[in-house]
Amino acid sequence: MDHLVHAHGTPEAEQPASASHGQQHPLGIYFKIWGLLFVLSAGSYMVDYMHLQGLLRWTLIIVFMLLKAGLIVAVFMHMVWERLALMYAIVVPPLLLLVLLGIGALEADYTFLTRGTFFAPVQEAPPAAH
Repeated sequence: MDHLVHAHGTPEAEQPASASHGQQHPLGIYFKIWGLLFVLSAGSYMVDYMHLQGLLRWTLIIVFMLLKAGLIVAVFMHMVWERLALMYAIVVPPLLLLVLLGIGALEADYTFLTRGTFFAPVQEAPPAAH
């Protein structure tokens, strides 16, 4: 036999170049993502530099963190080019955990507030004046 046959039965001569060496992505996309990660990191540092406080500070920190993590997973871990089923297997469980944590936080607030209502000390009536 003067040509090789792969496990799935297709001769090597008929294989696309990307199948034998892996899919290659242009370097430009990686440089753009590195630049965007640099800009997002600079924004994250600016939150501290501008001495933002309270809910705005934590919202911006979490937004920058999630954007950077999403870009890293999407491009550098090649999730952008994966099948939809694999993306769902990676993305859906953390989203479900966030939803369940949110529900738990709401339930905790409700439980805390109702404990104050039902377990409040009973005030005795003042003595009757004669």
